Amino acid sequence: MEIRKLVTAVDEIRIEAGRRVEPAIRRVVVAVVLHNPHAGRYVDDLSDLIEASVELSVLLSGTAVAQLAGRAVHSYGKGAIVGSQGELEHAAALLHPKFGNPLREACGGGKAIIPSAKKRGGPGTSLDIPLHHKDAAFVRSHFDAIEMRIVDAPTDDEIVLGVAVTDGGRPHPRVGGLRVEEIAGEDGLR
Repeated sequence: MEIRKLVTAVDEIRIEAGRRVEPAIRRVVVAVVLHNPHAGRYVDDLSDLIEASVELSVLLSGTAVAQLAGRAVHSYGKGAIVGSQGELEHAAALLHPKFGNPLREACGGGKAIIPSAKKRGGPGTSLDIPLHHKDAAFVRSHFDAIEMRIVDAPTDDEIVLGVAVTDGGRPHPRVGGLRVEEIAGEDGLR
């Protein structure tokens, strides 16, 4: 697939509510802006997008995890925005059938489902990529989201495809629930 640009955003939280966050929590979003080969027309077979998603996931996931500078991945998520001539199904073809395994591999595994979001929009449209713990979906401290926005994308015939990873949950969590050190890691839930 033709990539117009790759965008990386790193958010490092050092202070929250006037209190130090130690260690600082790093949250990363990496996205590509792609030409949508099916923009403006209905196509039954989206296998080209499904197959292309593997290489795209390797690129995005590897780039995102590298921004954590050797720290372990705690959370992950994925998302896409299709331009006005595209369909939500184009985003789904990129995000779902084959995209997950390369992301899990780059993250050192992951038993939990990879949360995702998709929408249609024009240049500058924002998308909140949902996040949760990679090995246990019920770790409340890691229920979060991070915004993805590219000022000049997507145009009508483009798709913005992104992944997000973190090396921690929300700063100063205190709403209870399963803690990271209690994860059994057997079923992706707990």
